[in-house]
Amino acid sequence: MRSFRITTFAVAMLCIVQGCGQKSVETRSPRIVNIINFVRYTEPRVDAITEEVLYQTVVSQAEDLRSKNLKGTYLLQYDALIDTSFQKLMKEEIARGCEVGAWWEITQPHVEAAGYTWRGRYPWDWHANVDFSIGYTPQEREKLVDVYMEKFKEIFGEYPKSVGSWFIDALTLACFNDKYGIDASCICRDQVGTDGYTLWGGYWNGGYYPSRQNAYMPAQTVEGGIPVPVFRMLGSDPIYQYEAGVGGVVQSVATLEPVYLEGGGNPVWIDWFFNMFTEEPHLGFNYVQVGQENSFTWGAMAKGFVTQTQDLVELQAQGKVRIETLAETGRWFKEQYSLTPPTSVITTEDNRNEGRKTLWFNCRNYRVNLLWEGNGASLKFRDVHLFDENLRSEYLEKTDTLPVFRYETLPIVDGCLWSSIGCMAGLHFDATGFNGGAPEFSWGEGGRRQDITWPSVDGASRFLIRLSEDRIEIESKGKVGDWSLGMSVSPGAGLPFTAITEDAVAASFQGMDYRISVPCGHVEDLRSVESPGAVFRIIPEKGKIVILPR
Repeated sequence: MRSFRITTFAVAMLCIVQGCGQKSVETRSPRIVNIINFVRYTEPRVDAITEEVLYQTVVSQAEDLRSKNLKGTYLLQYDALIDTSFQKLMKEEIARGCEVGAWWEITQPHVEAAGYTWRGRYPWDWHANVDFSIGYTPQEREKLVDVYMEKFKEIFGEYPKSVGSWFIDALTLACFNDKYGIDASCICRDQVGTDGYTLWGGYWNGGYYPSRQNAYMPAQTVEGGIPVPVFRMLGSDPIYQYEAGVGGVVQSVATLEPVYLEGGGNPVWIDWFFNMFTEEPHLGFNYVQVGQENSFTWGAMAKGFVTQTQDLVELQAQGKVRIETLAETGRWFKEQYSLTPPTSVITTEDNRNEGRKTLWFNCRNYRVNLLWEGNGASLKFRDVHLFDENLRSEYLEKTDTLPVFRYETLPIVDGCLWSSIGCMAGLHFDATGFNGGAPEFSWGEGGRRQDITWPSVDGASRFLIRLSEDRIEIESKGKVGDWSLGMSVSPGAGLPFTAITEDAVAASFQGMDYRISVPCGHVEDLRSVESPGAVFRIIPEKGKIVILPR
């Protein structure tokens, strides 16, 4: 791996300056890696991917981890769970410190073991209404959980402590917690339309406690949440994954998954990603999942997989990452946090050398993405989504009858879905005579607030941006001319806004009313007075804007 851009000493000194006492950067802001391989027994989509090919792929993954003394987590579909070859292999992995848990895609043997009739086209069918628990009644979901857990205990002597899937509904996840006391879960990253599954606007990276009404929605209260942390998988590119697929229906992939040659299969990209992961001053903690489902086969994933695990060996030896099982990370999370914490992901180096920098801030109330372009010359809020534990999922008790599903949160700014090629949506900074430079990042409120300083190139002026759990503050300092935040979208974008007044922007989405309030600043409605795509403008009061995301 190339030399790190920021030395450990420099980061540690930065931590001390920001009020971290004598704690090291690892103690202050852990970088946690889970190596998770999820395991299928059958792959009906490709004839050449036989049961033996799937099995040997997992054997190869295990051999690579063993050779490097790395522990991992294996998550098994029910049909893999009941296969004797996988049982033998998994028991060997458990003996050396690995974890085995459940992968929650439903298969024919699983349904029939629960006493129900299989509705799929194949023994495993990826269509959402048979593959995921939302395709079953609440009573069927609980029975499927019981059948899996009892079979797992029969084979391995205890219940699994972690359960993963592309997505698990709130009733099923609550059953895993309330009846069986699991420690952690994991779901897919944000995506639009891939395999028919849309997860959009959620807690972007790391872990969160989900609402009992909606497992994709972070809870704001202990009472309203399921006390199982849900971690986002697959390691998205913080700059480029978000806009992949703008103007189309399905996103392309820019992630750490080792089969993708423009991402986790490319050693240069892997080096960039791990440097970002370990060296940037992320708030709270940073998390990533390494690994791949066996359906992609070892031949396709080997280069990227082996490169990533070798890099992790080196990073672990340097004390830059903690490699844990999914359940271990879940237990640590629960010891640290009673509510979903504020965290951030920061990227100051553009892997495509296009001069972009970005920050994702997440907390239990909302998420924000800031995107700088031109090496800091311009800035916009590319994404703002609000969270409300009372937004009841349509799949909470209703059975999904379609081969797709869609989970979303409450949009205020959506730089992907409200964009088109050549017209990118966002809440843009417009500052007269301000020539922006590279942003600087620090922590406030004892590590619970993300602070950003965006200076001018000449140093004569700057913007201070503070992202807290309950507010967004933006303040100008020095010689800054007139400035404002202007919201624009692609003409014709479907927007949720119901009213724009001097001190608020109100909206409605999936039957829920929500708003942002502006107690400091002034909002102008631009929908009928400016060019197509203009929505609203926020003008500062005495050089300051305060936005309350509620």
